[in-house]
Amino acid sequence: MNQSEYLEGKNFSIVLGGPFFQLLHRVHLTGDALELIKLRTIILSMIAWLPLLLLSMLKGQAWGEGSNLPFIEDFEVHVRFLLALPLMIVAELVVHQRMLAVVKQFQERNLIPETSSGQFHKAIQSAFRLRNSIFAEICMVVIIYVIGYNVVWQQSIALHTTAWFSEPPIGKGNLSLAGIWFRYLSLPLFQFLLLRWYFRMFIWTRFLFHVSRIKLRLVPTHPDHVGGLGFLSNSVYAFMPLALVHGVILSGLISNHIFHQGAALLDFKIEIIIIILLVLILLIVPLFSFSSQLSEVKRTGSLEYGKLASSYVQAFETRWMQGKGSADDSRVGTEIQALADLANSYKVVESMQFVPITRNTIIMLAVVTIAPVLPLVLTMMPLSELIKILAGVFF
Repeated sequence: MNQSEYLEGKNFSIVLGGPFFQLLHRVHLTGDALELIKLRTIILSMIAWLPLLLLSMLKGQAWGEGSNLPFIEDFEVHVRFLLALPLMIVAELVVHQRMLAVVKQFQERNLIPETSSGQFHKAIQSAFRLRNSIFAEICMVVIIYVIGYNVVWQQSIALHTTAWFSEPPIGKGNLSLAGIWFRYLSLPLFQFLLLRWYFRMFIWTRFLFHVSRIKLRLVPTHPDHVGGLGFLSNSVYAFMPLALVHGVILSGLISNHIFHQGAALLDFKIEIIIIILLVLILLIVPLFSFSSQLSEVKRTGSLEYGKLASSYVQAFETRWMQGKGSADDSRVGTEIQALADLANSYKVVESMQFVPITRNTIIMLAVVTIAPVLPLVLTMMPLSELIKILAGVFF
């Protein structure tokens, strides 16, 4: 990597690094810019899912023989390993490509003063060091195999029924061959990829916090209504696949409870709300780092443009409304236009937002998160009845 490009953020990425990335690189499942995404997606998904199918078939637990929860009917497993896991891999490429453009905007828009360029470079370097941390990924593995087993797995409701991954006696936690693969490889791989995404979000949040400590060249009259930081909302769109992952995971969990335990979709309204709030917190809260600076810019801009407006309006009134200017003076049209432009500029200042995010972006984020759960509405009513209701609403 060219050192100057490194310092300018032209190669900024919260994805290209870490021991696991290096491992994938060595076994030729990725390139320096996340090439081979189709191969990587297929291989990792099949490592997690295919042995479970084959081993459960070997034990006669794939299609329902002698099991209340056969493998083929475990919707949560299929959704996790065949939808959510591939989405997490695809999200890496999306985030990598979009975040390159986002971070470059800080300098291309001349938001970083020359005197603070060193501070900006340090923020980039700090993010890279954290991204490449061996210790961080070791901690993730420890969390998965220690806390994940002692808390999550041991408390799993599925262990209290005859599932494809367990063997009698029920409740003793005896794992079948498929269960051993599931418990010690498939599930940890999935959890590791998810935890790594949370870690990357932490890196991104920390980077934005460090940049927000720089006195940026924000302009209160910028048409994006956030002083020139409107491009940061693109970071939310970059993480949309991650929002979809959360919705997919939730839909798999709910599906199992609906089809195997007789639950209803509305029984999970709290869980749905929690997932939506979690995604909003993960993706929007980092942008609040700039709230204090935007608030200060708006306050200062309101005072300065208010003072300028008062001065200009008073001069205009004296010249044209109190008879001290020539009625046919050609300047009147120009000055009226200038007055209108000044009024528009003042309105922009007054409408400045404290967070570089729009309401539409928040709504879209919530919709993307909840979209995988929406098909489960069909478990509450027939499709024909649902179509009639929608037709009545829209037509």
